[in-house]
Amino acid sequence: MALKYVMINDIIEEHNARMQNLRKYYPFFVLAETTFAQYKEGRYAQLDMGYITMAILRFFIQENSFNEREVSYDEYEEFMGQLLDRDFDVEIAGDDRADLIMYIFDKIKNDGRAFEFTFYDPGKKQRKTGRVKLIDSHIVDGKVLYFITADGIEFYLDTKEIKDESKINVQQLLLEKMIVGENFRGGIEVVRRINSEVNRLIREKDEIVNLLSIDVFKGAEEYENYMKTVGKWFADEQKLFAKNKALVDKAITKASYDNMGKGNLKAMEEISQLELELKRTIIKHGSLISSTMELQNISDNIIHKAKLQKLRPAFDFAGQLQSIIKEDRPDKILTILAPLFAPRIVKTFSMTSIDHMLTLKSEDNAKTTKVKKEQLDPSFRYEDELLDEQISANFTKLFHELLDQLNKWGHLSLKEFNGILEVKFGKEIYDNKDYYSFLTHLAQKDRYSVDEILAKPDTMLEGMLVDHIERIKTGKGIAILQNQTDGDMGHGGSGLSREMYAPELTLDAFRGMTFTLEFHPDEEIQIGEDMYVTGIQFNKTS
Repeated sequence: MALKYVMINDIIEEHNARMQNLRKYYPFFVLAETTFAQYKEGRYAQLDMGYITMAILRFFIQENSFNEREVSYDEYEEFMGQLLDRDFDVEIAGDDRADLIMYIFDKIKNDGRAFEFTFYDPGKKQRKTGRVKLIDSHIVDGKVLYFITADGIEFYLDTKEIKDESKINVQQLLLEKMIVGENFRGGIEVVRRINSEVNRLIREKDEIVNLLSIDVFKGAEEYENYMKTVGKWFADEQKLFAKNKALVDKAITKASYDNMGKGNLKAMEEISQLELELKRTIIKHGSLISSTMELQNISDNIIHKAKLQKLRPAFDFAGQLQSIIKEDRPDKILTILAPLFAPRIVKTFSMTSIDHMLTLKSEDNAKTTKVKKEQLDPSFRYEDELLDEQISANFTKLFHELLDQLNKWGHLSLKEFNGILEVKFGKEIYDNKDYYSFLTHLAQKDRYSVDEILAKPDTMLEGMLVDHIERIKTGKGIAILQNQTDGDMGHGGSGLSREMYAPELTLDAFRGMTFTLEFHPDEEIQIGEDMYVTGIQFNKTS
């Protein structure tokens, strides 16, 4: 009788919760029933709304959760157009394309209304309505932006996990949506699912330790798989835990402030419970990371011992005999005894060595050769040294030119700097590799001081500048120039003129100067037919 009462109680009391859980699936089946047979006289009847719905949800998860940006209608339209062309063998007329994409979007959004799911609640003996949206929108700076709802994410994740993604990370993305949407009760359930996943990983780790003690080879294989699929996500998981913890703290602060005027006790209790559950999960996750690192040491020690056991100093004939008897394989005896009946190979003195002894010259008769000492040329340079010095010379000239222009004008864009270089050295400068290398090294910092460069260079570019200036001061730079052909860089194809290496190039005239770099990655400066560099703004600060 008691069991029957429990069963009836479960049916009645849990029905409402089960229907609320099924609520997130309802929009998909409504959309999947949508056919295109009546749309445009059935020209697009081959389109499958179920597939299109799942594809759109995945697109919004990628943009909203992974790329952390909301989607405009134009971006959706571009994605939808590519999907229709790629995945369906349907010819879409040019005039119909925009209308078809808009028609699909209106269906997904349900024309801006929530999908309504009606069910009967036996506990209260009345009909209830569950409402759910997959895609929602709001206006930001006068522009309508769209985003996937928490129900949409939860529905998609329940159908199949995202490929190559941590389950904990995926659940935390859903948790973030829940907290932002102030659905703290739903957030508690998500945290409990995360906690369950952490417990599963801990059990899996313990099983690997047990397997290592039984079968080291299978255990090592399972350990490798565990680290590849679980260990690589730890850093990302910790970042998301910290982010969600900050959101919960923010919600607590907001709720505490609201309570003063509204007395919203229930929301405060849910937030506090969510915070408690999240703290427990974070502590347990930290314990998982520590034990996983310990697992690595355990695995290494067990594998090391197994290797040593394989290298035994003596062979166990008795144990091997018992193994052969147990397997009923007498033919294995041949493998063991065959080496014992092999011919005995004894090393003897070779007769040919006698001839070598008779013809061997003594130390008295050995002829000696005198090594002539040759005077080394101090100005000699290896090819790689010459190449380094040529690159340093080019860098120094380009940097000197940049300082000179900043000294004149105070500020300068990369496009303007390129124009000045074209006038001085011709467009052939873009054929020289040192130009691009110089920009790459220059972009490593956003501020330069001539005094700091001369006093203590801290980048490769600054070091090459100072080294070249020192060579010029000692006269070594001039000696190198005399061995070079005008206009030939020796490594860049088309080079710069001899003036690039003028010995008067120093940075003394620019002492006290500092300048900053502002990077503009969206600006593209065309160089030649198929190349471009991104924009940089140089500003003299002193």
